[in-house]
Formats: sequence, structure tokens, C-alpha cells
Amino acid sequence: MAEQHSPPKDTTPSGTPLRALVVLVVMGVIAMLAMPFVVTRARDARGHAPATEAGDVAPPHPQQDTMQARVVEPGITVLLRDSLHLVRGRRVGLLTNHSAIDAQGRRTADLLHEAPDVTLTALFAPEHGLAGTARGGARIGGGIDSATGVPIRSLYGAVQAPTPAMLEDIDVLLYDVQDVGARPYTFVWTMTLAAESAARRGIPLVVLDRPAPIRGDIMEGGLLRSQFRSLVGRAAVPLRYGLTPGELVSWMARSGALQADVRVVPLANWRRGLWYDETGLPWVRPSPNITTLDAALLFAGIVFFEATNLSEGRGTPKPFHYVGAPWMTDAAGIARAMNARGLPGLHFTATEQRIGSGEKYGGRTIPVVEIAVVDRDAARPVTAATWLLREIVKRHPRDFSWQRGRGIEELSGSTRLRTAVGESDEAVDRLLRDWDGEADQFRRAVEPYRLYP
Repeated sequence: MAEQHSPPKDTTPSGTPLRALVVLVVMGVIAMLAMPFVVTRARDARGHAPATEAGDVAPPHPQQDTMQARVVEPGITVLLRDSLHLVRGRRVGLLTNHSAIDAQGRRTADLLHEAPDVTLTALFAPEHGLAGTARGGARIGGGIDSATGVPIRSLYGAVQAPTPAMLEDIDVLLYDVQDVGARPYTFVWTMTLAAESAARRGIPLVVLDRPAPIRGDIMEGGLLRSQFRSLVGRAAVPLRYGLTPGELVSWMARSGALQADVRVVPLANWRRGLWYDETGLPWVRPSPNITTLDAALLFAGIVFFEATNLSEGRGTPKPFHYVGAPWMTDAAGIARAMNARGLPGLHFTATEQRIGSGEKYGGRTIPVVEIAVVDRDAARPVTAATWLLREIVKRHPRDFSWQRGRGIEELSGSTRLRTAVGESDEAVDRLLRDWDGEADQFRRAVEPYRLYP
């Protein structure tokens, strides 16, 4: 039988009752337990960083509480809350499109137009236009934004960078466009061209930052060689480069790759390991063929097929999920060979797809390999696309062809992909190992310029 103890005598000083002591102890414990929530509230109150000075790295945001995720706030929200001094009393130009919205779906253009003591004088439109509906590669013109009455100036038509005349009525140039995190996407390179043009007139570029949608902690593919710079790549970054637009331009400006006066209004509450659908922000397809987040992920590698005589799925319900051609009648065998390679995160099947008019093989139903993302964290689209190219070239050396010009060099970054897929499996192995090394080299080089944990 357990030993029983008599209640202890009250020995507190000055005759304090035991009950009062117990109450004090309990209150102290409660206060200690409550401390993390006080800290969390304090963090919430300053869970965003002010805009960085020209080229400066913003202080990192505190880590989110894993038990209670917070909605990511885009740069426009942070600007209006605590960095409006960057545009107050100034004439503002905004390089933007339909993807620039806040958590409530309101356009950045409208928010700035309505902001007190801010004069929005011009909107600049990148590829696909302000509404994001123009076909890839289609030249776009200017116009007037019906919602604000502000003139639209095209940067994907007669010019790809603002002319001096386009900048005459602007004191500060803002950039707000949702990127996909892959080098061959033109938006961020239009941003850098605009920054250089603005700098020549003494105009700063302020980037309203947005998430890297396919995670910011995974980098893949080789670096772009300088002789292949174009609007699908203007800096030595991997195909999947793992930076936000603000981080990319900050690195370029501070490392000397970009001669411009750059400032970044950072995201609040964003972490590198987040996918876009984990941010709490509404998904808006950034361009007509990036219909889903999986399409954005696959784009980083399947974009290679744009420089071939194979369809990359444009004109189908699932762009970048399909690769095929009328002569690829062995699609089932190619799919089996791809699955046999054990590439993580992806599964390959054979099917047929009708291609929409205006695209490769438009109006025809063709055999295709379908690529399904089964584990997006493990998937490596650049590696998968390289092996898929190799398998098709190996089986169809006479049917397969590259498009004229140096398109594949501009997309892949060098001459090595064209050579390796036509040579041997061993050559592809070497290429992918070298690309992994280049991606690691880039990861180390940009570490000091990261703005987020």
C-alpha cells in the first residue's frame, strides 16, 4: 500500500496562505505557456521587411510556425502597408500583367491607381500582353487599360525594352509579374531589360516580389553560356533557378551582372520550400499554356521540345504533359523505356491527342507520351526531358529534327544537349552530372543574395 503523507504545514513568509501561493504558481505557469503566443503576435506585427535599398539584401523573414501557416503576402501588399514612400508623390510606371494580384484577387494596377498621392502614368506589358491571353511569341501592341484609363506600352512588339520616350513621364518603374521559376520564361528578362533602360535615365526599378512557384530550394540544369543570351535567358542561371524575381534581380545588380538601381519590396511569410498552392494566394495561370502548377514544373525541361519537330503539348488540354509527333508510333515503347529508368516523381504512359489549330501538327490526332507528376518534390523535369529526348532521337534518328537556328542552345544554355542526345546514353549521363555540378555552383554563389529562409 502506498505510503500516505500528511498535508505539509503552511510555512510561507508573513503567514501567506497556501492557497494564495498555489494561485501564484499556477498564474506563473500560465504566463510561461503564453509567452510563445506573445512572441508569435509580435512576429506577426512585423512579419514583413521594408523595401531594400538599392541592391541591398532584405533581412530574412522569421520562420513560420509549422503549426499555424500564414498566408503569403505579395510585394504589392507590403508596399501599400509600409513602403508607400517609394512611390508617394511620384509618377509611376508599372511593368505588369494579369497575374499581379493580391490575396483578394485585386490587380496591382488598380491598387496603385487608387492609392493616395500616387500617380500611375503608364503600364508596360510583357509577352502575352497585359491580359495574358496572347499566344506565345505573338507580337503585342499598346492600348489603354479600360479599368484605369492608363496607357499600355508594349515590351513584346516593336521593342523589348522601354524607349526613352516611353520613360519621359515616369519617376520610378515598378515590376510585378508572377514568374514560373524557369530560365526560358521571358518575364524576368524583360524586367532586366527595363531596369537597364530605366537606369540610363536615372530611374530606379522597384520589384514587388512574388513567390518562386515550384519551390525556391531546388535548382536543376546547366548554366547559360554568354554567347546564347536572348530573351529566354540573359544571365548565367540554371534552367530551374530557385529564386524569386526580387532575389534574381538583387543578385544580378549586386554581382555586377546588371547595371541598374534596383530595390525590392519583399514577400511576407514566404519560405523557400513552399509550392505556390501552399502560399494561400489565388492561382492565376501566368501565361496561356501554364495552366497548372504541374505544367509550370514540367515546363523547366519539356520546353526543350519547342526547338524540335515534336509537339510539347501546346494546343491540348495539358500543355507540357504531352510529347509526340505523327511518326512516333512507338510511344508505348518509349513510355516503357522511360519508366524503366526509374526517374523519381514522374510516370510515363502512351496515348493519342488532338492538337489545336495554330500549333505544331494542328488539327491532327497524334501519338504522344504523357508525363504525369506523381511526386512533385522528387520530380526533376530537366533530367526527365533530357532522357526523353535521348530515347526519341535514338529510336528515330531520321524522323527527329531540331528547328533551324540555335533555339535549343538558347533554351538549354549551351551546345552540349544537342550533341549528347545524338551521341550515347553515356554522353547524356556525363552531361547531367555536369549540370548538377553547375546547379550546385550557382546555389553557393547566390546564397548571400537570398532574401528568405
